[in-house]
Amino acid sequence: MNSWDAGLAALLASTMGVSLLSNTLVLLCLVTSADIRRQAPALFTLNLTCGNLLCTVVNMPLTLAGVVAQRPPAGDRLCRLAAFLDTFLATNAMLSMAALSLDRWVAVVFPLSYRAKMRLRDAALLVAYTWLHALAFPAAALALSWLGFHPLYASCTLRSQRPDERLRFAVFTATFHALSFLLSLVVLCCTYLKVLRVARFHCKRIEVITMQTLVLLVDIHPSVRERCLEEQKRRRQRATKKISIFIGTFVLCFAPYVITRLVELSASVPIGPHWGVLSKCLAYSKAASDPFVYSLLRHQYRKSCREILNRILHRRSLRSSGFRAAASHSQSILPGSE
Repeated sequence: MNSWDAGLAALLASTMGVSLLSNTLVLLCLVTSADIRRQAPALFTLNLTCGNLLCTVVNMPLTLAGVVAQRPPAGDRLCRLAAFLDTFLATNAMLSMAALSLDRWVAVVFPLSYRAKMRLRDAALLVAYTWLHALAFPAAALALSWLGFHPLYASCTLRSQRPDERLRFAVFTATFHALSFLLSLVVLCCTYLKVLRVARFHCKRIEVITMQTLVLLVDIHPSVRERCLEEQKRRRQRATKKISIFIGTFVLCFAPYVITRLVELSASVPIGPHWGVLSKCLAYSKAASDPFVYSLLRHQYRKSCREILNRILHRRSLRSSGFRAAASHSQSILPGSE
């Protein structure tokens, strides 16, 4: 194993560690916080988190083994199962992000009727659709024997080894990525740009009201006016930053892998021996970044994390105090202790 392979293996191992810890923490927040569970987006977050955890404990270790061993990491049946999961989980993750963007769009554009438009039942129907949509392509690939170990990505994924199926496989691959990556990207862009437009409109209204109020308050100190205007500017910047992170992480993580899969269909364009694995690692890194992008940086999740940490520290303090009490009691009953 050369230095490139060692670096890719280290990158994949670190991605596994971050993804396992962060997604487990999100799952604990969902389990322990009733306030989070009552909201409709919790179903989308739960679906995304469980998929990320399954990818972390099944697909990432097999890919890591493939990078290290430079050969199929498992038998043919297990590799086909892992390839089925890889295709399903990637599609489900993309569609779950699109569902979260739809939820944000409804919440911002229709704030007064949000609870009527996005109930838990409606969220469950959206999750069911993402599952059916995500299962269609790996099921078809399994029936056509297009699942197995792909040496370019050192992982179990979509692949076709028969030259006579090249055109059919190219059409299938292009359709698959158009109805997963491209569809999700279009939904993300349309919904979040609409959310950004509405947020900027509200910021402008608040800014106008603030300016009118500041004009009426003639005795207000200039520094207070300056702080109010700076707060309006920061509010606009925060909205733009959040939307950029949502769309940017999606494109940065998934686009290199999708483009590589499409370029691979053309025999005239060579692909570097390590680029395939790197693009696969970038796709896996979405599982590690999702908890921070969609969950852990929000107020409710931070509050839940603090409560979980306080419970752990409280239990440790009780356990240590119990040990000290038991030790002092045992010393008091020893001969000559009086």
